[in-house]
Amino acid sequence: MPEFVNGLPLHALVVHFVVVLLPLAVAGAVVIAVWPAARARFGWLVVAAAAVATVLVPVATSSGTKLQRRLPDNELVRTHQELGDKMIYFAIPLLLAVVALMVVHEVGRRQEATWTKFALIGVAVVTVASAVAAGVHVYRVGDAGSRAVWDGIQNTQPR
Repeated sequence: MPEFVNGLPLHALVVHFVVVLLPLAVAGAVVIAVWPAARARFGWLVVAAAAVATVLVPVATSSGTKLQRRLPDNELVRTHQELGDKMIYFAIPLLLAVVALMVVHEVGRRQEATWTKFALIGVAVVTVASAVAAGVHVYRVGDAGSRAVWDGIQNTQPR
């Protein structure tokens, strides 16, 4: 995997995909968990967004580790890296929850069995919980990354 694309660090490019797709998957997961009409219409799209974001998380962390080796030692960068390394542990449960939600939804739609209604409620609760956790963590990672890049800029004089 290249470290740079057209002179830009791969990390900066991939991170923006994760920062857009994962919050979209988080918001979509909450919506499809609580709104059956949205689930029927957009559920698999949310699964796709969560899947792509989950696949890109290791690319972002790997490219970030390579980029970190080129930077001077910095506490803010270390904090960002430590939080970023944990992102996969939030992305995978979100992906599994939305897949489970959609599978139970499809089974319930076909069978209309009582157990599927209870299963759907349980999976919806797990989906919302994993979405909230992933949303909070992606915010923490992004905030730490922003601080690592932009900390102190308010103290510089404009030209």
